[in-house]
Amino acid sequence: MSIILETTGLTMRFGGLAAVTDFSASIPKGSITGLIGPNGAGKTTCFNMITGFYRPTQGQVFFQGQELTGKSPHCVCRAGIARTFQNIRLFGHETALENVLIGAFVRQKTGWIQSVLMTPASRREENQLRDQAMELLDVVGLANIAQEKAKSLPYGAQRRLEIARALATQPSFLLLDEPAAGMNPQESLELMDFIRTIRTRFDLTILLIEHDMKVVMGVCEHMWVLDYGLTIAEGCPEAIQSNPKVIEAYLGEEYVRHA
Repeated sequence: MSIILETTGLTMRFGGLAAVTDFSASIPKGSITGLIGPNGAGKTTCFNMITGFYRPTQGQVFFQGQELTGKSPHCVCRAGIARTFQNIRLFGHETALENVLIGAFVRQKTGWIQSVLMTPASRREENQLRDQAMELLDVVGLANIAQEKAKSLPYGAQRRLEIARALATQPSFLLLDEPAAGMNPQESLELMDFIRTIRTRFDLTILLIEHDMKVVMGVCEHMWVLDYGLTIAEGCPEAIQSNPKVIEAYLGEEYVRHA
């Protein structure tokens, strides 16, 4: 299986604090992989380095053979990498549809002058993007509230809307930062099915951060475990569940007894 994203020796220091040290991972195309660890382990920092929000202190990021280390977030997005955030970052005063359209505009072909002049090509593309945005809202189950303000939506719907906005950028690699946060057990089960569905439907590779171990173990095929910024384990779910270092640092004996 070909590797779509590779990180080598990614390190992020803030002054004298090393948030992540020497994170190296190779992620196969088409896979669903996980990045887990206690709070403060450096997981979101890894996401920020991959997606251009942080420039690594050292190390490299390669995506489909192209080096993206230190590229700005919009360049990373155009390359085909999209993400959601641990703390939802929607445009609260815009509608659900408008939020998805904001993501879609990264692929807009007509220029701003054509948009201002409302040329036929610009109008055609705008209508096409609107249709695509409505289709994505339907995929995530939000088509019926397309005109609702994002800030008025329930928490779970906001999570799905953020995923729809990320999908609107037409990524081939999707990073999900705690997608199950705030969900009840039934919603978490539905999320696992949803992740598998969008992987197939949009031909995605997915990397997710998640604290819900049922979600992680149920949907991920491979994972890395961080603790204090260091990689303490990697492997398939079965190997991770039985790894003594992981049990001590994160899962706990209680989880193992009831797994």
